[in-house]
Amino acid sequence: MSTILIEGERLRLRRATEKDLGYIFKIQYAPENLKFIVPFSEKFQLEVAKSDGSEKMNVIIEEIETSEPVGYFLLQGLDTHEIEWTHVIVARKGIGYGRESFQLLMKWSFEVKKFHRAWLDCKDYNTVALNLYESSGMIREGLMRETLLTNGVYENLVVLGILDREYFALQKK
Repeated sequence: MSTILIEGERLRLRRATEKDLGYIFKIQYAPENLKFIVPFSEKFQLEVAKSDGSEKMNVIIEEIETSEPVGYFLLQGLDTHEIEWTHVIVARKGIGYGRESFQLLMKWSFEVKKFHRAWLDCKDYNTVALNLYESSGMIREGLMRETLLTNGVYENLVVLGILDREYFALQKK
């Protein structure tokens, strides 16, 4: 049985189990997602799934009504004051699930778990994701130029972050 982290209007975030690994690999390697991420290995994903979740965990985004998975996150740094959000993948696109699940992730990170800072990186040409992150209050903190080598091409990563006080200020508006 997996642990529910937080629920919203249409979606819930729950800790993934080993049974979810097939789904995680499926959406990581879907062509529309693969161009924006660097997939983690099967060995790494199995280690995360078998871990106690105190340092890192896979999170499944699922519809409350159907209990069907619609996306996935990997969270790292759970044993520190700052959390890294990575592999933010929503499989059902165009219906607001990305924004809703990201808002739930922020709420869980700052209101439930009390992290001081959250951060992520994003390929610089992923304009849809960058728009979501920045419109959710994240600040561009830097650009890692030509840091990833993908199919013989060097790619840039934009680093974005948000502090707890910035998150809570947004909630008051």
